[in-house]
Amino acid sequence: MSPVVVGVDDSEESLRAVEWAAGEAERRRQPLQILHAFIWPLLGAPLGPPPGAPPEGGLRHAAERILATALTRARAVAPDIEVTTSLPEHDPVTALLHHSHQADLLVVGSRGLGEVGGLLLGSVGARLATEAPCPVVVVRGPVTPHGPVVVGLADHSESEALLPFALAYATRTANTLILAHVSTKGSASTTLPEHSLTRWQERFPTVTIVQESLTGHPGKALMHASSKASLLVVGSHYHHELSALMHGSVSQAVLHHAPCPVAIIQVQQSAG
Repeated sequence: MSPVVVGVDDSEESLRAVEWAAGEAERRRQPLQILHAFIWPLLGAPLGPPPGAPPEGGLRHAAERILATALTRARAVAPDIEVTTSLPEHDPVTALLHHSHQADLLVVGSRGLGEVGGLLLGSVGARLATEAPCPVVVVRGPVTPHGPVVVGLADHSESEALLPFALAYATRTANTLILAHVSTKGSASTTLPEHSLTRWQERFPTVTIVQESLTGHPGKALMHASSKASLLVVGSHYHHELSALMHGSVSQAVLHHAPCPVAIIQVQQSAG
C-alpha cells in the first residue's frame, strides 16, 4: 500500500505537518512514512559528538531525535496506523522527490528554521509543488479541521484533475466543498455547467458543493476565500519552478501566503 510521506526538519512548522499527515493517513487507512533529509554527510561534516561532549551529542544523534520527536507526534494523532521513519543521506529536494514516486501524497511544512536543516519551503516546497508526481500538501499556519475545502478553478479543464482529490478529502472530513472560480475583470464566468456539477455530486453524495465566482487578482482572491478553509486545492500547469514563477503561477502565490494547508495537483497541459 502506498504511503503518505511527510518531510520533517527541526521546526515546529514541520511537526504540524507531521500531525496533519498522520491524521490524513489515518483517514485514508494508509501507512505514514516520516522522512528527515540528512545532508551533513554530503558536506563532510563530523557526525559524532565533539571531543568532551556527551555521547548523545553530534549531528547524527540530533537527526535521530528529530525523527523520534516526529514519530511521537504522529502516534499521538493516529495511534493505530503503521508509521516508519527514514534518514536518507541526501538534500531535502532529492530525498523527497525520490520518495514521492512511491507515495500517494507528499506533505511538508510551510517553512523551517536554519539555512540547511530547515529548507521545507523556500526552494524545497516550491520545487516539490511543480516536480513531484503525486499531490503535494504544504501545511501552513493553524489548521481548521472543520472548515470548508476550497478548490480554485481557473477553467473547466482543471476540474477533472482537482475535484477527485478535493471531493475525496471533503468526504473523509465531512466538510463542505467550495468551487471558487477565479476570473479576471471582464472575463467570462467559469462556473461548472449544471450537468457537470450533477455528475460530481452523484459521485460524492455526502459532500455539499457550493460554487462561487471570484474576481480580481487570482492569488489574492483565493487567499481571501480560503481564510477559514481546512484545505485549499489548486492546480499547477508548470513542471519546473522557474516556469511557474515567470508565468505568475497562482499555485506558487498561494503556496507562500495562503492561511491554510494548500494541496497542489499537477494539471496536464492540453494539446494546442
